[in-house]
Amino acid sequence: MHNHLLNIISQKVPLTEYDIDLCKLYFEPVLFPKNRIIEEAGTVPQYLYFVVKGFMRLFHYNENGDEVTTHINCPPGFLTSYSHFINPTKADENVECITECELLRITKNNLDLLTQKSAAFKDFSIGVFQQSIAYNENRSKELATLSAEQRYKKLIENYPGIIHHVPVQYIASFLGMKPESLSRIRKRMNS
Repeated sequence: MHNHLLNIISQKVPLTEYDIDLCKLYFEPVLFPKNRIIEEAGTVPQYLYFVVKGFMRLFHYNENGDEVTTHINCPPGFLTSYSHFINPTKADENVECITECELLRITKNNLDLLTQKSAAFKDFSIGVFQQSIAYNENRSKELATLSAEQRYKKLIENYPGIIHHVPVQYIASFLGMKPESLSRIRKRMNS
C-alpha cells in the first residue's frame, strides 16, 4: 500500500531510502468497510488519511438534520477535517468511507515528526496543504458562479469513476443541489 503514496510523493520531490523507511514507519495501513464513519463530528480528528483505494466523504448535519456532503475524495488523495487536524480542535464534520477503503493513516504527532526528520516530506506536506487551500477556494467560486449542470459536468469530467461508486444523494449534496435536481440533469444529459 505504501508504494501508491511513495510514487505520488516521488513525482513531486526526490526520496531517499531514509525517507521511504520513515514513510513506512509512520503511515499505518488500514482497511475499512463501506458506510463506516471513521472520524466523528464533535471529536478532534485523530488521523490524516491517504486514500489508496475507495471513496470517502466529509459531511455534517444542517439545522434540519439533513446530511450535507462538503467533500468527496476520489483515490488517490488525502482526507481529513484539515483545519481541525492541524489545530487540534473538535471537528464539525464526519469522515466516512463510502465504499470499502484501503487507507494509509498518520497521526498529527507522527506527521510532525515525519516533517521534522525529512525535508522531502516537509516540502511535500506544504504542497498538499497549498493544494487543499487552492481546491477549497476554487470549489467556493464554482458553487457561486457555475450552474448546477455546469458543476455536475465538471465533476464527471474530472472524476468519471465517481458516478459508479458514490450514491447520487452524496454527489447532489456535494454539488449544492437536491437529488431530484441531479436526476433531472443526468436524464437531460443522457437523452
